Formats: sequence, C-alpha cells, structure tokens
Amino acid sequence: MSAPTTPAAPVPSGSSGPPVPSGASITPVFVRLKLSLLRNGLRQSGGRRAAYLASLVVVLLFAALQLIGLIALRGYAHVDSLVVLLAAVLALGWAVMPLFFPGGDETLDPTRLVMLPLRPGPLVRALLTSSLVGIGPLFTLCMFAGSVVAVAHGGAAYAVGAVGAVLALLVCVTLARAVAAANVRLLTSRKGRDLAVLSGLVVAVGAQLVNFGAQRLGSSGLGELDPVADVVRWVPPASAVGAMDAASDGSYGIALAQLALTAAALGLLLRVWARHLTRLMTTPDGSTLQGDTKAVRERGPAGAARWLPAGRTGTTMERTLRYVWRDPKTKAAWVTSLAIGLIVPVFNAWQGTGSVYFACFAAGMLGIQMYNQFGQDTSAFWMVAMTISSTRDAYVELRARALALLLITLPYATLVTVLTTAMLDDWRKLPEALGLSFALLGAMLATGAWTSARFPYSIPQEGYKNVAPGQVGLAWVSIFGGMIGAALLCAPVIALTIWLNVSAGGGDLGWVLLPVGAVYGAALTLLGLRLAAPRTADRLPEILTAVSKG
Repeated sequence: MSAPTTPAAPVPSGSSGPPVPSGASITPVFVRLKLSLLRNGLRQSGGRRAAYLASLVVVLLFAALQLIGLIALRGYAHVDSLVVLLAAVLALGWAVMPLFFPGGDETLDPTRLVMLPLRPGPLVRALLTSSLVGIGPLFTLCMFAGSVVAVAHGGAAYAVGAVGAVLALLVCVTLARAVAAANVRLLTSRKGRDLAVLSGLVVAVGAQLVNFGAQRLGSSGLGELDPVADVVRWVPPASAVGAMDAASDGSYGIALAQLALTAAALGLLLRVWARHLTRLMTTPDGSTLQGDTKAVRERGPAGAARWLPAGRTGTTMERTLRYVWRDPKTKAAWVTSLAIGLIVPVFNAWQGTGSVYFACFAAGMLGIQMYNQFGQDTSAFWMVAMTISSTRDAYVELRARALALLLITLPYATLVTVLTTAMLDDWRKLPEALGLSFALLGAMLATGAWTSARFPYSIPQEGYKNVAPGQVGLAWVSIFGGMIGAALLCAPVIALTIWLNVSAGGGDLGWVLLPVGAVYGAALTLLGLRLAAPRTADRLPEILTAVSKG
C-alpha cells in the first residue's frame, strides 16, 4: 500500500535535521496518516472498497441492534451482571484480535516507524489516538454507551458512566496495542500465520460456547451470571462498567474505587506498551542473527521421534506428525477436529441431554484426517512418489500414515469416551461406546486410504480455501462418500449393539463389544490399506497431477 510521506518529527538535540518547534505534537500527523492509509487502501480496487463498505454496514447494523437491545433491558433485574460480563468479553476480544488478525490493521506493526526519531511517550500517545479511528472502536463505544443507558440511574451515575465508558474504551484499545507490540515478531513469522489460520477454530469454538451459555441463560435467567459478575466487576475494564451500577445504588466510594482501578490498569498498560516499543525499536530482530547451524546439524533425533520404528515406516510417521505440528492448514484441521470432537459429547453430557454414544463423534472427527492424505503433501508429494515403485512401497507408506494418525486418535477417542461416560455416570455402557468408537475409527481409516488414492485433490497453501478451484466435486465425493462408506462398514457392529441392548439379558453382554469393535476396526483398516495400495501404485502420475494444482 502506498502511504503519504510522513512529516518530519521532532529531532533530538545533537542530531542533524530540519528544526521543528519543540512544542509540536505528532498526534495529528498520525491521525492523518491513519486516514491516508485507509483512503489509499480503498483506492486500490473496487472489490476491496466494496468489502470494506459491506463490513462497515454489517458492523454498524449489529452495533445498532445490540445498542437497542441493551437499552430495552433497562430496568430488568440482573442487567448489571450482563453488562459487566459484556465488557469483559469485549476486552478479551481486543486482547486476542492482534494475534488472530495481524493483517487487519497495518498500523499494528510499529517496526515501520523504527527509522523515525520518535520518543516512546509521544509515540504512544499518537498511536493510541490514531487507534481510536476505525470500526472496532466505534462498535466498542456503542456497546459501552448501551451499557450506560441500561444500568445508570441518576445524574451521578450517568457522569460516572461517561467517564467509565471512555476509560473502558481506552483500556481495550491500549490492551490490543500492547499485545501487538509484544508479539510483533511472532505476528510476522510462520507461527503468526499459523495463528491467523487457527482463527477460524476460535470462532467455531467460541460459537459453541456462546450457544451453550445462551441455552443455560434461556432456561435459568440472567441470575446465573451474578456469581461470576461479582468477581469480574473488579477486573478492568469491566470495573468501569461496575462503577455505574455502584453509583446508581449510591455507593460512590465503591464507584470511585472501581474507576481508579480502571485508570490504574490503563496507566500500567501504557507503560508496558511503551516498554515494548522501546525494546522493539532498539534491539535487532533475532531472525536475522546467525545461529549455531553446526549444533543443529550434529543434533540427532529428539523427543518422541526416537521411539518410532526404523526404516520407511518411522520416517513416514515422523513426516506426517511434523505436518500436523508445522503445516498451518494441517494443524488447523487437526485442532478443529480435536476441539469439536470434545465439545459435542462433553457439552451434551454437561446439559444432561447426551449419551455415551455421542463420544463416537470424536473418533469420527479424527478419522476424517485420513482422507486426502496425498493432497496434504501438495506439490511436495513428488518426492514421496519417487520412492514408491511397487505395491509394497505404497502399502508401507499408507500404513505408516495410518499409524501416525492412530498415535493421536486412539488415546484421544478413548479419553473423550471415558470423560463422557464419567459425566453421565453410565459406566455400564463404556465398553459398548469404546467398541463402537474403535470400529468407526477403523472404518474411516480404511475408506480414507482408498479415497486418498481414488479421489485426491489439492489444498491451496495460501488463503483460507481448503480445496483448489475446479476440484470441489472431488472433495465432496472423497469426504462424504467415504463417510457414508464408513457408516455402512460399521453397520454390523451397530446392529450387534442394538441387539444386545434390546434382547432379554443381552445388556449384560455389552462388554463383548469392546474386543469385537477393536478387532473389527483393525481388520477394516488392514483391508482398506491392502485395497488402496495397488491403486496408489498404479495411479501415481494422476495423483501427483491432482495434488499439485494448488
């Protein structure tokens, strides 16, 4: 993005440069710079301009609806607890926003200002003021304004509310800036890009938590929030919102104490921010320093890799596990499956509406990771293809990948099943649930190996798309066709489970499902690998072409 030339900043004594009045402030310069960056960015393309305007309209509409909702809650019991927790959630959102959306605001990167002769104090004030220009601060201000109207009663309360809303907004913005300054090296590295990819997981998990909380509030009322709010109202910036309620009740001493606590938090955050800015602008980037490459070269396998089998099996398992840990797209898929596989059974059990059989959801979510195994390698698959010259090589490759997945999926599926059973206190069904989980996992490994060879597709490395253009149909056939096939393969174990629970006295034989499910799942996995190996060896050129399109 092109940016206008920044006017000369005050130059320390002893340095060369144009004379600038000592009392000049750089804050207006930074505000104009922020507006210029925004304006120039919108001029780049019509699509970017349309996206920004659409997001602006959506955010403003949502803010207006939330503001109306808060105003409508005025006079309701326990509304003070609601707005206090709302302030805490807003602060949490501001804290994590720079980590998951580092590209959302170019001014979050203070390293662009390293070459300018700026002192920390004026720089912090200028950056803080310019940070108040944007959609996020406007939305936050609307939420705090609605909280004032919903809670405040009397002139003193409104006065406290006006001061508290401003303090709370400043704390939120300063918190985001301090977090960005402390993690700017991370945000510009590969790990930072990993966090950006994982932002979708945070949204998905957060949506589940909000849904669960809304259900609890709908059945129990806002009174459920009081115990938590009584603690949170002393945590800045929620303490500024709690001060309004205290002033409405005539507790002016408590209100002043809560406002003072928020102001102290703001001062502390400003000092932390200034310290990080100073260190950031006066120390070299560690990524540019030469490391001890000799020590790295001489270092042998470390950690759990030493326990893997020797030969091709161990090498393939280690490569697969490294993809899970290092590749952003693979890591995002795994973490999403792990989180949702735990949330669905555990939250249903927590609400008392679940079943031990819901624990099979964990095995199902993790089994999906076996699908499109070669597509996860992208264009690097050609190095793997060069080592496959026979059906035996293909079988060992697929078997090692399945074993790497089992290292994670087996203990995790077992843990989720035991946890769900403990929450429901239905230990008699534990062997049945474990047997079904193992059978389902084996079926998905089998169908995943076969569809990986039959319907491979590419996963783009850049952006948020998980399927290359033109291959969406292949992805649907691979994933959903394989899942339907896995469900059909599990039909015998499901039928046995139903028969044991329905037949007279059959419930006492439920323990049989554990060994049956484990053996049946292992047999399905081996059969699927045997059937997929020759197809993989015969279709190597087609697979390589398909997975390299992204």
